[in-house]
Amino acid sequence: MSVLINDKIDNLLKSTSRSFYPTLKYLPKKVRGQIGLLYLLARVADTIADSKHGDTEELLRLLHQYNDVVQGKSPKLPDFSNLAEIQDNPNEAELLKNVRDVIEGLKEYSIDDRIRMLECLDIIVGGQILDLERFGPANEGGNISALKDNSELDDYTFRVAGCVGVFWTKMSLAHIISIPPEQEEEFFEKGVRFGKALQMINILRDIPEDLRFGRCYIPSQTLSEHGLEPSDLLNPNNIEKFRPLYDEYLDLTNDHLDAAIEYIKMLPETQFRLRASCMLPVLIGQRTVTLLRDGNILDSADRIKVTRDEIKSYARKLLRALIIPGGVRRLLEKNKDSGNK
Repeated sequence: MSVLINDKIDNLLKSTSRSFYPTLKYLPKKVRGQIGLLYLLARVADTIADSKHGDTEELLRLLHQYNDVVQGKSPKLPDFSNLAEIQDNPNEAELLKNVRDVIEGLKEYSIDDRIRMLECLDIIVGGQILDLERFGPANEGGNISALKDNSELDDYTFRVAGCVGVFWTKMSLAHIISIPPEQEEEFFEKGVRFGKALQMINILRDIPEDLRFGRCYIPSQTLSEHGLEPSDLLNPNNIEKFRPLYDEYLDLTNDHLDAAIEYIKMLPETQFRLRASCMLPVLIGQRTVTLLRDGNILDSADRIKVTRDEIKSYARKLLRALIIPGGVRRLLEKNKDSGNK
């Protein structure tokens, strides 16, 4: 990859990902570039789909055209300049201005790696297209629509994140590690659940923001079973009525995180960098679930997130744990136990 494009892609990764970039730094060099590039390709699609004040048909057109160009079905890249102008986040605006360079990055990798990246991206874009068709654009103040049931929620988490677990696993097996054939199915299954865990955290953390733009990812069926409807989640005073259902979803997220820990245990102990790149998001995820249990997620004024200082602290603890026999297992267990108290 040319130095100019490589630097530009690295700068875009730094600016657009608060939590993923530290994980990326741990990854072995054999897969770091491909995984980082997929993140940016997916982030472009996500930025298009989540654009505020856009028109549904226009956003769908741009998503389809973008994916067609990346997949090699069309040579004509759409003009993102108008979309860039309406972005609230200047880093996402900059990303839209540099889409061509991001796509050019694909040329630096093998055909097999490109197939893996594009296969995953196609699933992600399909999930975002379904999201737009279901909810419309993220326009503030509109009617609130909700997912229908838990099967729709599970399908959504696979499309936008679980499939990344598949991609990550394929890349690891292709370039870094080997797994006994009889364990591969389990390995992929836990990889999918790893991705779903991280997406569930996003969903459960971002309820107020999503509601503000007319999107409710908590299914209407389960809300109804607890005497609630999507609009009730706009009122912070409804937290105690909502909390039993919310805790059920946090429990599900913890179950997925447990599967992620089992995924890590299946990685060879000699693969320090790969294990570290998987452990950091699990540690941050466990801490986020703890914060979500304690806070009032319906209060939009109380933004719940792990701080940059906490992320740095976890990174330091992780480095120490990696060089101590059994340190990783103890760190993960201690972090989980602290969240269960």
